[in-house]
Amino acid sequence: MSNHESSQTPSKQALPRALYTADQVKALDRYAIDELGVPGIKLMKRAGRAAFERLLERWPEVESITVFCGGGNNAGDGYVVAALAAQKRIVVNVVQLAAPEGLSADAQAAYRFARQEGVIMAPFCEHGAIEGEVIVDGLLGIGVDGPLRGDYPLAIAQINASGRPVLALDLPSGLCADSGHVYEQAVRAELTVSFIGLKRGMLTARGPQYCGQIYYADLGVAEACHSQPAQVQRIELNDLLGRLPERAADAHKGDFGHVMVVGGDIGYGGAAMLAAEAAARCGAGLVTVATRPEHVPAIIARRPEIMAVGVDSGQALEPLLARASVLVVGPGLGRSAWSEQILQQVVSASDGANVPLVMDADALNLLSQGRVVNGSRPQWCLTPHPGEAARLLGCDNAALQLDRFSAVQQLQQRYGGSVLLKGAGTLLCSGAGPIGLANVGNPGMASAGMGDVLSGVIAALLAQGMSPADAMALGVCLHGGAGDLAAAERGQRGMLAADLIPYLAALLDTGA
Repeated sequence: MSNHESSQTPSKQALPRALYTADQVKALDRYAIDELGVPGIKLMKRAGRAAFERLLERWPEVESITVFCGGGNNAGDGYVVAALAAQKRIVVNVVQLAAPEGLSADAQAAYRFARQEGVIMAPFCEHGAIEGEVIVDGLLGIGVDGPLRGDYPLAIAQINASGRPVLALDLPSGLCADSGHVYEQAVRAELTVSFIGLKRGMLTARGPQYCGQIYYADLGVAEACHSQPAQVQRIELNDLLGRLPERAADAHKGDFGHVMVVGGDIGYGGAAMLAAEAAARCGAGLVTVATRPEHVPAIIARRPEIMAVGVDSGQALEPLLARASVLVVGPGLGRSAWSEQILQQVVSASDGANVPLVMDADALNLLSQGRVVNGSRPQWCLTPHPGEAARLLGCDNAALQLDRFSAVQQLQQRYGGSVLLKGAGTLLCSGAGPIGLANVGNPGMASAGMGDVLSGVIAALLAQGMSPADAMALGVCLHGGAGDLAAAERGQRGMLAADLIPYLAALLDTGA
């Protein structure tokens, strides 16, 4: 078997909606033992078996594995995997970072199971060679709440430098289960098998980079999840499409709202155009772009269905705003005097008519400077990327990424409305109910104009009668889903924002 390739991929599996912190998962585990009457060693053996089955599914020709075991119950899962592999006549080596006598009673029982099956074990050596074709990470699991100590950083570095594929048990060691933050370094897994409760940090921040493909095993105690309210929930396209109002047979364009995209300072007209075209393709009845006069001919030439109006000042824009049922401001807005005038007029019009307002890009940067408006607004839909979010909160980007869940809550509390914090594992907070997490999209979407398209999508859904929270949730799922379809057909590298637009319309049709 090649050390770098598997002969098949694991079967697809829907992940649960509820996402938990490490403490909550420990409570679920305790509930399964105390209330459901499932002994801890039985849960450990179920976890090890679930992981071993996934290992064989992913690497069916594997002849040897190396299991790294630490000092907690994650090590117990690793010892079970080692024992099961030995039963299948797979050559197994266990690398120990903690003495077995210091393990919990359940993990010690798992250790004895592995010894009984003749598994070869040896203490960790910094300069030792990894012999297995596949590595199993049973070092730390969810037991990381700060910088790594002892030999753990050395062991993780050794695993990552080996070039071998890695299966992580429950969570890649070194990754924070609560936030997706990596304190120093973490195991880079190709496959992670998560037990009992899915950890929220797996799906945002650095989580997707380190977890690889995620498989979930409830260990036969799914009932335990009812004992803990999830403060974070995954959101999915299919759950949300049904909330988009149906179109009556005698409908006309006025029934589906009028989106006005305001932006496009000199040289940035394309951003406003992308937002407008996305809004039109996602079902808005009417779409207008209010922009610098220089951009009007290009917009009409590219998409004649979209109305385009040139505005030289905020005063020129003011009478136009009354036409709109949804406003979008920010795409290509810039930070000039013209930009500030335009933004002031848009915010004032939105306040006066209580019109939904999608704010993105430089509208958020101007907002963060306090030069346009202060205070919160219930009708706002804010869509910052991490850099913009950090400016809105007055912190640096690195600090914000330490805990994206806290950051999106702080943004909503400070500015009101509904807030999307973009990035790997986009988060949605509307101030009521759980935080939403959308684990869609791919690295090909890290290119200019993607946020402009998202703004247009959200605006179109608002124009068709969806609530801000639902419009933002469905919008981000459509946007990420379109990016995934584009990547599947064209590849990730070189993906353009405009490439998503045909797929947006196709995805919306699936809910018709």
